Amino acid sequence: MLHPDGNWFKDDAGRTLLLRGVNLGGNSKVPVIPDGATHLAQGFFDHRMVSFVGQPFPLSEVSEHLSRLKSWGLTMLRFLVTWEAIEHAGPGLYDTEYLDYVERVVRLAGEMGFTVFIDPHQDVWSRFTGGDGAPGWTLEAVGFDMTRFADTCAAIVHQTHGDPFSSVIWPSNANRLASATMFTLFFGGNDFAPHLLVEGEPVQEYLQRHYVDAVVQVMQRLKGMPCVLGYDTFNEPSHGYIGRKDLTGHESLLKADLQPTPLQSFALGDGLEQEVGVWGMGRSGARLQGHRLLNTGHVRAWKEGRPCIWRDHGVWTVDDEGKPQLLVPDYFSHVGGRDVDFECDYLVPFIRRYADAVRAADPEALIFAEGEPQSLPPQVGEGCSGFVSAPHWYDAIPLLLKRPSAWFGYDVVHSRIVFGPWAVRRSAAWQLAAIRRAGTERLHGPTVIGEIGVPYDLRGGRAFRTGDYREQEALMDCSLRAVESSLCSATIWNYTASNTNERGDGWNGEDLSIWSADQGRDTRVLDRGGRALCAVVRPYPVATAGEPLHLSFDMRHKVLSFTFRHDPGIMEPTEIFVPPSQYAYGYSVWMTDGTFLKDDVGHVLRYRHTLGRPTHTIIVRPKQAPNKR
Repeated sequence: MLHPDGNWFKDDAGRTLLLRGVNLGGNSKVPVIPDGATHLAQGFFDHRMVSFVGQPFPLSEVSEHLSRLKSWGLTMLRFLVTWEAIEHAGPGLYDTEYLDYVERVVRLAGEMGFTVFIDPHQDVWSRFTGGDGAPGWTLEAVGFDMTRFADTCAAIVHQTHGDPFSSVIWPSNANRLASATMFTLFFGGNDFAPHLLVEGEPVQEYLQRHYVDAVVQVMQRLKGMPCVLGYDTFNEPSHGYIGRKDLTGHESLLKADLQPTPLQSFALGDGLEQEVGVWGMGRSGARLQGHRLLNTGHVRAWKEGRPCIWRDHGVWTVDDEGKPQLLVPDYFSHVGGRDVDFECDYLVPFIRRYADAVRAADPEALIFAEGEPQSLPPQVGEGCSGFVSAPHWYDAIPLLLKRPSAWFGYDVVHSRIVFGPWAVRRSAAWQLAAIRRAGTERLHGPTVIGEIGVPYDLRGGRAFRTGDYREQEALMDCSLRAVESSLCSATIWNYTASNTNERGDGWNGEDLSIWSADQGRDTRVLDRGGRALCAVVRPYPVATAGEPLHLSFDMRHKVLSFTFRHDPGIMEPTEIFVPPSQYAYGYSVWMTDGTFLKDDVGHVLRYRHTLGRPTHTIIVRPKQAPNKR
């Protein structure tokens, strides 16, 4: 069994565990029936008639895919489910066939030796607002008409936008009307939309209750499975309009395509024409490229007879000239005579509510919590236990622009550009170390980097044509070296069983899967189809008889160096995963003291330290190819 102990995960023997795994999977964001790949528009708005059974892969393929991941040493699964997958047919109508499927896959994963934590995944609220997560009926419940989002720029969605679809568009939906409104209602509806009731219930209570109850359906199926560690709270939450001090300008550095200001969004959604800026993203940031007049047909984003929520609450109005006018500029930043703080006032109370519901259903479950993208972990407060910090970290420039960035990086801790290859590598390691420290201080538990990964379709997918993945390998190596130096656990984003070279992960043009059948598939040779495996599949200490102090892996020379301080109370050996793909001719071991035993079947090096010194170092090096005679 695995359990948190201060900064670390521990096993029953008291050994410190460093966990390595993947997000499973990228295609779990979209339904199987109809095919929910975001470039396909047919049946998109029939949101109650869908099925996610078979995501991330059919039951018949479970053994193949999990065996591949296990052979790569990636034995921790951040298993994606979505609120939509559970409750798409309507409020309180749960898809029991999908819940049966999830139960079977997770049980099989446990039988194969995996540990699992469940991620109720979402991005920018819903598939119908440009991402994934919430059911379509949540938007309808507050008065939106999803079929009018394209005309009103309430969301830019791949299915209605068409190709080409820039990878920077979908995250920018967080600042458009539909997504920003839903997040504001979900987290802060009591304060910001007190007049809005859904079926006689305050909108915040209605949305949060249904979300929590949907996740509890999964908990009830998985309770008691020893492989299930716990549940993530809410993937990449967004503050919506909460805290916005300027509703006439842009808050985010990320601006893409048509990007109305909040006031323009309100006006467009209520049928007014607006001249909106068109933005493009480059290495130097967002750049205004021009303007376009939108909604000349005076379409409303709201259903017939339903008012704009924010106009109805007196945030804005239309003046005598037919132009939008703010009535309360600080409406979303000032409540009850005080300035609001999204994390403290809204996110943390939700996390606590969610944690209470999880523990009522499964008292042993851990709570994996994260803050907004590019922010430090949330401060849950003193007296809380059983929390795990689960932030995300990406090298943002190649992720968004799909070009390598050895000379450019982005420091999410200080919100600044970093220049130079050495500075980029050093900054990545420093950021993860800072994020891990913050997790310990704010959540009083260990850290798992919930998402970290690289795009494989760099430079228009050139590697697919040439077979040369050196740029992707370098990016992944930089990210995982930062994980190692910070001594974090991590789950790579992602493994998508349906990935193709043409459409990537099948969602908004993203292509981050570490495996693709288009690179080859052979159930007898599990490495076939793997991408940048020399960076992904790395040796690491699985279980340490004490406290890890230093960890590094030199991908070029295939040298692992690991130092730890032993715990005299632990009798079990330190175990290091040593993948054969890194050591074609075997490996040699240097150590400061002690003895070791190689398990070539399980690909594990077992090291027993002596008690004559407090710290111990193990170095693993590749053996050279034998001389041919």
